Amino acid sequence: MPDAIFADPRLARVYDLFDGERDDLGAYLGIADELGAERVIDIGCGTGSLAILLAGSGRTVVAADPAEASLEVAKSKDGSEKVTWVPGDATALPALGADLAVMTGNVAQVFLTDEDWTRTLRAIRAALRPGGHLVFETRRPERRAWEEWAAEAGPVTHDVPGIGAVERRIGDVEVNLPFVSFRYTYRFIAEGTTLTSDSTLRFRDRDELEKSLGALGYRVRAVRQAPDRPDREFVFIAECSPSL
Repeated sequence: MPDAIFADPRLARVYDLFDGERDDLGAYLGIADELGAERVIDIGCGTGSLAILLAGSGRTVVAADPAEASLEVAKSKDGSEKVTWVPGDATALPALGADLAVMTGNVAQVFLTDEDWTRTLRAIRAALRPGGHLVFETRRPERRAWEEWAAEAGPVTHDVPGIGAVERRIGDVEVNLPFVSFRYTYRFIAEGTTLTSDSTLRFRDRDELEKSLGALGYRVRAVRQAPDRPDREFVFIAECSPSL
């Protein structure tokens, strides 16, 4: 079940404003260029910002997300008609023979159990061609991002067209490594209503990720820094081996 921040239609509508400028997206477009990827899958595409950017560059793009409210926002954007939208997670994808699959933001960390992570990696592998690549980012546990979240718990307010002022707060940060849980509270000021969204992320270290990838037929080609959060995240580039 997707978090309310993605699945509730009212929260999905304001998501992009609070997410801010996606300075990381250009780097993923560059990686697609570097790998010569023409057929791309965006796993956990959310409101579609990266998928639409990739499709606008002339690529064939399939974007999947289990939160239908987020997909509806994505489909409303300019350029969305160039993307094939799939409701569901990676297991909903057919064998596409894709060159590249990407998971940006916190997508790789929402798989809390080893079983879910393994199932996702297998499904992505089945959707890629032999020699295709999986690229994803994940926060480095040693950087303790949750401490920054707790320190930045003050309200942020945006004026949303057609809705009015909306205030967001982050709170209830609970650390039980490798899991970190937190709550977003949204106050729709004009309506006088408040909505909450609870999330839990799993923080896997580099060694754990490399072992899990290797066990499922991926070869790690590089581990880079996220350009928008240097030294705070890993960006994995893993090749799908021709045979397991």
